[in-house]
Amino acid sequence: MQFKFYKYQGTGNDFIMIDNRPLQFPKNDTKVIEKLCDRRFGIGGDGLILLENDETTNFKMVYYNSDGNQSSMCGNGGRCIIAFAKKLDIIENSATFIAIDGLHHATINDNDIVSLQMIDVSEIKIHTDYTFLNTGSPHHIIEVKNLENVAVKTEGSKIRYSDLYAPSGSNVNFATQIADNEFSIRTYERGVEDETLSCGTGATAVAIAMHATKMTYSNNIKINVQGGKLEVSFVEENGIYKNVFLKGPATFVFETTLTIE
Repeated sequence: MQFKFYKYQGTGNDFIMIDNRPLQFPKNDTKVIEKLCDRRFGIGGDGLILLENDETTNFKMVYYNSDGNQSSMCGNGGRCIIAFAKKLDIIENSATFIAIDGLHHATINDNDIVSLQMIDVSEIKIHTDYTFLNTGSPHHIIEVKNLENVAVKTEGSKIRYSDLYAPSGSNVNFATQIADNEFSIRTYERGVEDETLSCGTGATAVAIAMHATKMTYSNNIKINVQGGKLEVSFVEENGIYKNVFLKGPATFVFETTLTIE
């Protein structure tokens, strides 16, 4: 069958987007998804996202990592699917959608800057040398001095596959403080099994972790990723982080039609 594919990227985190409202895409075939995400033999992407119908919201988001397996929430992918839905004339400037971690609300302006509401965070594990929390996906966060010198793939892989997070693993973020409310990060993503240019749930996790560990007292935090800049805002009440928003660009790259056998 022939399928129309759209490519989007959010601060360098790139995704194959498919309008699967007719439910014709072979979404249980991990090999097909893995091949489409392959940068040499397919379209190429950090992940693949299906937009499907939902009875109570504007649409449903189904996210797959580049290894072909369905995965937990993707923040940059969530912003990109809002831009995609607008391109398909499903929404105008605001939407609600359902994802694997629950209900999300988002707005998009005329410059394709998307503000995406993330889940509330109530459990943060603060250790001497790292912090762990879940922002729709699990994140291990380490503060480092020389971010540019970190061997992200090597060191991230060790932690991702360690007994600490067996058997499902965790994403791993390395962060350094730039200013009172500004941090730069690099992220190793499970499922991609490599460093990505940006991770939305990771940026959100770092912002909350830095506030929880009192590295900053700001509730509006700038996050520099390899592929650009993101902003994270929240309200903290008795250790619970609510009204968490991830803000940044969601950019259309190209569209194409391919035959899947």
